[in-house]
Amino acid sequence: MEWSAAAGHLITIGIMAVALGMDAFSLGIGIGLKGVRKLDVLKLSALIALFHVLMPLGGMLTGHYVSGLLGGVATSAAGALLLLLGGHMVYSALRGEAVSSFSHRTFWGMLVFALSVSIDAFSVGVSLGMFSAHMMFTVLLFGFVGGAMSVLGLLLGTRVSQSLGGYGEAFGGVILFAFGLLFLI
Repeated sequence: MEWSAAAGHLITIGIMAVALGMDAFSLGIGIGLKGVRKLDVLKLSALIALFHVLMPLGGMLTGHYVSGLLGGVATSAAGALLLLLGGHMVYSALRGEAVSSFSHRTFWGMLVFALSVSIDAFSVGVSLGMFSAHMMFTVLLFGFVGGAMSVLGLLLGTRVSQSLGGYGEAFGGVILFAFGLLFLI
């Protein structure tokens, strides 16, 4: 019984990592369509991977603190937060909000890009921190998947239609929304 719970937890964290990586993938496609050098792909992806570790780690630490304050309401608060985050991701994708144009080759451009695709990882980290997810495993998996999906998005950007990017973010939002519902049920 304990093994199946651990496997379920691993699958859940893996799916969340992919959902969070969808932003990096979809926005990577958009930048890839403009043309990107291989060195820039490596730099951007490494920075995104770092932010996909730091943001949920900060969120999880915050979530542990909030969990102590909220007590038994923590799981419901985590579910509500995932519902809001997933709903916002779907809304943004369907509305067609795009990242404002900036040079992805400058340090500040890379920083803005990495932060923009990783900010939702902080909120998910808060939710996960409220119900004691395995912190180190979770943030390392988020970082690896976020970095890998950004590489895929950047490299596929020259070959794929731009409309897939919005669908990718919407799909990630639906996944987070579904997990929010599961936490509330």
